Amino acid sequence: MANETFFITGFPGFIASRLVRRLAESGDRFLLLVQPAFIAQAGRELELVAQQSRTPRSNFEILPGDITEPELGLTKNDLERARSESTVLFHLAAIYDLAVQQDLAMRINVGGTRNVNQFAQSLPALRHYHYVSTCYVAGKRTGRIFEKELRHEAGFRNYYEETKYLAEIEVEDLKSQLPITIHRPSVVCGDSRTGETAKYDGIYYLINYLLKWPSLLSNFNIGNDDVSLNLVPVDFVVAAMSALATDANAIGTTLQLADPNPLTTRELFNLIARRLVGKEARITVPARLVESSLMLPPSPALSGLPHHGVPYFFLKQNYDTAEARLLLTSHGVACPSFSSYVNTIVDYALNHPTLS
Repeated sequence: MANETFFITGFPGFIASRLVRRLAESGDRFLLLVQPAFIAQAGRELELVAQQSRTPRSNFEILPGDITEPELGLTKNDLERARSESTVLFHLAAIYDLAVQQDLAMRINVGGTRNVNQFAQSLPALRHYHYVSTCYVAGKRTGRIFEKELRHEAGFRNYYEETKYLAEIEVEDLKSQLPITIHRPSVVCGDSRTGETAKYDGIYYLINYLLKWPSLLSNFNIGNDDVSLNLVPVDFVVAAMSALATDANAIGTTLQLADPNPLTTRELFNLIARRLVGKEARITVPARLVESSLMLPPSPALSGLPHHGVPYFFLKQNYDTAEARLLLTSHGVACPSFSSYVNTIVDYALNHPTLS
């Protein structure tokens, strides 16, 4: 990569910040769309990014704006500069909340993406547009989900899934006009090397459940062998997107950034239990009993797992990653197995009971 100007939404979010840090090593320039409320935080984050990537702070510029506003809420001068200079666009900004209300999800995930699409169409020097979606655009579908598949009528569990699906359709429809790559991560967890994470959801619901009373709760495995929970560490997602940032072979593709060999929820439980108490569960609780118990009114307070998170531990979907693996292999990027970094993320959760 050389002489690129990256326009990135979603900064200073956890994934966007790490992506900027990784891309900055190439010495390119960055225009970062930041909501006004996060300007100060973004400035502090950029100081760290510049220091860690050994890149001049002048390579980065914060542009106050908002994806939900016309022309991204940019001033006239900022808009003109962004349009004339941007060569690679990454759209990460979205609301990632399984309990989000419909109107908010539509405004940010669908309306915001529509505005970014319009911006992308106005870039005369655009060489690559990367849109970050999610494997869960598959909604209530079951079985094998292929990267080339999108449209379906199976329905959705929540407005997060539905609005990311609607947004991806709009991006997909532009592939004939723009140089687009769509990235679909599965459940993103902490860094496989440091354990660092921005929030405790996904697999952390299970980790923090066991941390409540490890010696007792670890005896009763609440996972099962019929369902896998597809986990990817944030460093893999960032490595994949940065590797393909200017790879022309990725244009026109949809890539599922997922574990090609995900573990079952029973296996995940036992791995975590072994780290915490040195042994696996002695009893596996029937899946039907676990699911019904988790949906009882008092369950969230007792288990730490909110009702909207329960379906993902009983979701019979698996994600084909053939296209992603083909492209990423040439860059030396591969998804690590959860078993190789489970100790790291469990230890991080153990040592950081609350996140700032």
